[in-house]
Amino acid sequence: MKAILSLLAVAGLLSAGVAQADEALAKSKGCLACHAVDKKLVGPSYKDVAKKYAGDKTAEAKLVEKVKKGGSGVWGPVPMPPNAAVSDDDLHKLVKWILSQK
Repeated sequence: MKAILSLLAVAGLLSAGVAQADEALAKSKGCLACHAVDKKLVGPSYKDVAKKYAGDKTAEAKLVEKVKKGGSGVWGPVPMPPNAAVSDDDLHKLVKWILSQK
C-alpha cells in the first residue's frame, strides 16, 4: 500500500513539474503577455480555450496551426500575431498544456 501511495505521489509531482515547465515555456515564448491561465487579457484565458475545444479531437492540430500562423475573429476583433519562430515541438507542448487547463 505504501508503495502504491509513493508511486502516486511521484506521478503527481512529475505531472506538476510538467505543468510548470509548460507554463515556463509559455512565458519564454511571450504567450503570457496577452494570455493568462484563468482570466481574459488581450486574448482569451487558457481555461476558456480549453473549455471551447473540449471534446474536439482535432483541437490540437487546429490550435497549433492558429498559433503558428496567427488569426482573428474567433475571440474578438484583436488579431493574434503569427508565432512562426516557435518550433513545432514547442507549439505542440504549449497547445497540449493549454488544452489541459480546467
